Amino acid sequence: MTELSRGVRLGVDVGQVRVGVARSDPHGVLATPLVTLARDRTAAPDAVPSDIAELAALVAEHEAVEVVVGLPVNLAGRHGPAAAHVKAYADRLAGVIAPVPVALTDERMSTVVASRRLAERGVRGKRQRAVVDQAAAVEILQSWLDAQRRRTQ
Repeated sequence: MTELSRGVRLGVDVGQVRVGVARSDPHGVLATPLVTLARDRTAAPDAVPSDIAELAALVAEHEAVEVVVGLPVNLAGRHGPAAAHVKAYADRLAGVIAPVPVALTDERMSTVVASRRLAERGVRGKRQRAVVDQAAAVEILQSWLDAQRRRTQ
């Protein structure tokens, strides 16, 4: 099997209100929190929402070779309305950042795990809400990186 190609990946946790973003190191070993973006729900249908424009700027700034978006699969493994919403978001993002690929990955429980880890570190309430989306993006990207590494071993 081939090794994961070198380059920064961005992990994205798409929520209704916020978008959490994480980034990997160029070797694809470790995901770290980057930023939380506010969702732009006011953009005209033919305009690029500001959060997608900001993501595109981050892709360029970090010279990302791929973007990994968490797909909310329900506990039964099915794709519900939230998954359809995220797929549409990922498609729109892919159209803006092409030729950089966008990958979807199962993000079941990422926000729950992120919230629990933050709480264990004493981060609660408003402070937790401010960073939980970034922490969920870290969980999404780290799980994806670990899975890619397992596949190439």
